[in-house]
Amino acid sequence: MADQHTVLTVDGNEAAAYVAYRVNEVCAIYPITPSSTMAELADEWAAKGVKNLWGNVPEVIEMQSEGGAAGTVHGALQTGALTTTFTASQGLMLMLPNMYKIAGELTAAVFHVAARSLAAQGLSIFGDHSDVMAARTTGFAMLSSANVQEAHDFALIAQAATLESRLPFIHFFDGFRTSHEVNKINVLSDSQIRQVINDDLVIAHRTRALNPDNPFIRGTAQNPDVYFQGRETVNPYYTRTPDVVESVMQHFAKLTGRKYRPFEYEGALDADRVVAIMGSGGETALETAQYLVGKGEKVGVLRVRLYRPFSVKHLFAVLPKTVTKLAVLDRCKEPGGMGEPLYQDLLSVFVEAFTQGMFPHMPRIVGGRYGLSSKEFTPGMAKAVFDELKQEQPKNHFTVGIVDDVTHSHLTYDPAFALDESGWTQALFYGLGADGTVGANKNSIKIIGESTDLYGQGYFVYDSKKSGARTVSHLRFGPQPIRAPYLIQQADFVAGHQFNFVDRVDMLSLARPGATFLLNSPYGPTEVWDHLPRSVQEALIRKKLHFFVIDANTVARKTGMGGRVNTIMQTCFFALSGVLPREEAILQIKKAIEKTYYKKGQAVIAQNFRAVDQTLENLYEVTLPDIVTATRELPDTVSNEAPHFVQSVTAKMMAGFGDDLPVSLLPADGTYPSGTTKWEKRDIADFVPEWDPSVCIQCGNCSFVCPHSVIRAKFYHKDHLAEAPKTFASAAINARGFPDTHYTLQVYEEDCTGCTLCVEACPATNPTDRNRKAINMRPNTTPKPEIKSKIRFFESLPINDRARVNFATVHGAQFLEPLFEFSGACAGCGETPYVRLLTQLFGDRLIVANATGCSSIYGGNLPTTPWTKNAEGKGPAWSNSLFEDNAEFGLGMRVTADKHHALAIELLWQLAPRLGFDFAKRIAEAPQVYESELVAQRARVKELKSRLQHIHAAEARHLLSVADHLVRRSIWLVGGDGWAYDIGSGGLDHALSTGRNVNVLVLDTEVYSNTGGQSSKATPTAATAKFAAAGKRVGKKDLAIQAISYGNVYVAQVAMGANPQQTLLALREAEAYEGPSLVLAYSHCIAHGINMEKGMDQQSKAVASGYWPLIRYNPVLRKEGQNPFILDSPAPSIPFKEYAYNELRYKVLTRTNPEEAERLIKLAQELVDLRWKNYVEMAGFGADAFSPIA
Repeated sequence: MADQHTVLTVDGNEAAAYVAYRVNEVCAIYPITPSSTMAELADEWAAKGVKNLWGNVPEVIEMQSEGGAAGTVHGALQTGALTTTFTASQGLMLMLPNMYKIAGELTAAVFHVAARSLAAQGLSIFGDHSDVMAARTTGFAMLSSANVQEAHDFALIAQAATLESRLPFIHFFDGFRTSHEVNKINVLSDSQIRQVINDDLVIAHRTRALNPDNPFIRGTAQNPDVYFQGRETVNPYYTRTPDVVESVMQHFAKLTGRKYRPFEYEGALDADRVVAIMGSGGETALETAQYLVGKGEKVGVLRVRLYRPFSVKHLFAVLPKTVTKLAVLDRCKEPGGMGEPLYQDLLSVFVEAFTQGMFPHMPRIVGGRYGLSSKEFTPGMAKAVFDELKQEQPKNHFTVGIVDDVTHSHLTYDPAFALDESGWTQALFYGLGADGTVGANKNSIKIIGESTDLYGQGYFVYDSKKSGARTVSHLRFGPQPIRAPYLIQQADFVAGHQFNFVDRVDMLSLARPGATFLLNSPYGPTEVWDHLPRSVQEALIRKKLHFFVIDANTVARKTGMGGRVNTIMQTCFFALSGVLPREEAILQIKKAIEKTYYKKGQAVIAQNFRAVDQTLENLYEVTLPDIVTATRELPDTVSNEAPHFVQSVTAKMMAGFGDDLPVSLLPADGTYPSGTTKWEKRDIADFVPEWDPSVCIQCGNCSFVCPHSVIRAKFYHKDHLAEAPKTFASAAINARGFPDTHYTLQVYEEDCTGCTLCVEACPATNPTDRNRKAINMRPNTTPKPEIKSKIRFFESLPINDRARVNFATVHGAQFLEPLFEFSGACAGCGETPYVRLLTQLFGDRLIVANATGCSSIYGGNLPTTPWTKNAEGKGPAWSNSLFEDNAEFGLGMRVTADKHHALAIELLWQLAPRLGFDFAKRIAEAPQVYESELVAQRARVKELKSRLQHIHAAEARHLLSVADHLVRRSIWLVGGDGWAYDIGSGGLDHALSTGRNVNVLVLDTEVYSNTGGQSSKATPTAATAKFAAAGKRVGKKDLAIQAISYGNVYVAQVAMGANPQQTLLALREAEAYEGPSLVLAYSHCIAHGINMEKGMDQQSKAVASGYWPLIRYNPVLRKEGQNPFILDSPAPSIPFKEYAYNELRYKVLTRTNPEEAERLIKLAQELVDLRWKNYVEMAGFGADAFSPIA
């Protein structure tokens, strides 16, 4: 057993990718959570020149979709390259057609899958077996690993087995629970890998390749006479594959000492009750079974490793003949079936085995579902399954881990049941997304795992919202390998990285008696007690906790860390936990900092070093009083004014108790109410904007750029102020002719993220203090009742009449009510201001088809949703289908709107004799361009509905069902560049080509922001990104010019930070145009590596450099004989480098490869110059230079 002592602390994705990279020549990739990390690592290693087993650097190629990646894999395999890919969920579904071909042609390959839920009633990025089970009929062999070490080992076993068997393999492990768990593993050395991979089989694979020097035909079209027989030719290959896998596993065991079998049984040798399971849940079931066996129970666990081909021989070689009851657990749901896949397989196996005399009796077999979408599967749940098997007639088709009060399928379990955890130290860390908590804790586990003899495990709980959502890091360490794929229930150390969590999260409920509690607090050791709610004080005293505080936010600001407290809190953890000597811990933390922030430069590293050095002198222990002194209880999660659904369902999810919700309370079809973010009140900003009426010029810029719609403006008669709270701010409106009108700019402080974009956008400076503006940041310390009182009064003021507001100016737009508010987007997000503006302009008649991506997550992720409605109950209707099909999805909405409008008109004329011809005509021919016209049409439709109630005819009922379509609908297809430029580009092109009145808003961040910043065809030359670690070498696709080539598509390119007025104009023109429109919106992003406070300034620089020209192409002008191409930008005034090198995505290459950086930045400048030259020429053309319009 040579070379087995190298250890690394990695997550499951890296463990699998480490091997996959070394045993392949080509990796065709496309990002999808939770598998993206595998592809990112392959690209990064290739950029660094890391070689594979044969001494060459694998070709890593990013495709436009998973379907494209599968096609590339197929082609590469057919021409003889060892090729792999990494995927999950919907991505695997897009690969299915190619997978049938790859398997049918007996092609050796391994697809590594981080198994994930499929989008059904809702999308979920979390793990279960829905995707791989949908692929079980492709003909791929399927190998399941259950932990990080196995993900590493099985990647090699699958590769060796595919080469020998010629069957392609899916190697899968649980998304998030295994893919993102960090654990200590024994790393396979290259020499061990070489001994497992047979070069003769590699050469045989190449020999079967397409080759013009030895030509043949593969992939024929077959007829009924031979197709059936052809399908049966592969049978011997499937028959022998389980023996091949077993042989490889035996060879692997001799090399490493780690033993695996196609099926593994562990438990009592005379067990009568057995649970069969795949994946990480098997670890929990096994540990529970061992506990029960120790108590004298005859139980065991059958772990399925090789799921396809399913081998009866290998199953019965390990299963005790004494089994009388078998529970089969599936981590998926097959609606309408007789059971889930593994259950059906095992039921069939035992029926056959019993009837054919292969097994002495027929056990009672029941099936159950568990763990969908990474739902917890704990020892208590596993025990409930074993206990159910004690029943004379165990429940079949059961669920465990939920409360099903509709079909009553669930098993009850004891949530307090726990196994022996005395050998572990367990720690919990509560943080906010993007505050660095998760990253720091990953480093902590690696420090513990690689600097001590201890084993470590890290798992990180966060939802799919953007930064600002709560995260919980679960860290365990101990002297033995940790196999516990479930969350911590009793912690020895608890850290709260945000002080306001004491009012929002019951952090101490999971603290073990005598544990340590570390809190980031603005209050010192003598003050903090008086600021804690009663329940927290009670827990501290009752559990006799050791309580420490540090003002990490102040330390972070003083050391230049901004709002990131991760390094400071990490240092405290090591100082208090004692897992390493303090000096050693600080040394290791600094090493981790250097490794983590190398690409960000020495200044960032130095900031972190200063934070470490100043941490311990600001860490204090709090002496606990003997009695509770607080009278303040935890505030309600939501106001008692919230609707019933929000109070009974949404609030529980917000409070972290969504797991406790029974089935009956959830919508059956995935339909949820609009406008629930207003009840969330996350209150996450340390500093919030404050309006100074005496300086304000009432321009509206601040509310225009606000990413979270927390700045609202109203004008109103001054008499309303008679009832105003004392601290309510107002000013006389600065428009002439309105002496009695006042103006207020209201900040919704509890919904603010503190991004400061509003301050940056404000043009008004205080003449007596040039450091202050009309809006300034101040500490978020105003008492909550005062804030709520002012907002309640502000909301009581009349909504400004849309028909009297000037939509054409930024100043006027501030008075339009936003119907997209308080989203979960990152602080300073560059996308959401465009989305909010869309709802201000067209929200009460807006239908949105939203591509999966950032905008679908901050726009439609539970527990709360930001799309809301006005006082009349009207607002955006929003839906998400998939990532790849959004254009077609939105086009379908347009087709329906047109069809139902036509049907409504037809029915209207049929009923005209009873409704009145003049009335019907006014409705049918009403102009609906201006807001006043839309208001008038709404009134007519309301009257129409009233009249139809009194007409008893089928036509009246049908007209009533489609009458709403008589008001012009505004249909928008919204998504990011990953959708529009890559995976959905074909569909988008087709939707535009139809000539239908669809409007497209592309929120162009130039990377796949939602999956972590991977390169797209929108990524510019010289920028780095994941999948382009060495810098993008080709130019950004000019989607605007492609669309302009049709002639009849309205096209605009906008950047709110450069010219908000042009942005406003473009959206209004696009919507007014009776045909397809495309608006490309520059959206700064945290993935660019910028200071997000300067996001709008960076947009301005993008335009000033000529990189992002502002344009409008209006086909209406072409019809009128004018040049339809309008260049709204002035000539470039700064070089491209001045814009680009404000962003880490460009700057990082100057550190990692300065020569290449210089070459690429020059190339990028040439492309900017060329594009600007072409646009200038187009702006000077005559109308006849552009496509005519029919």
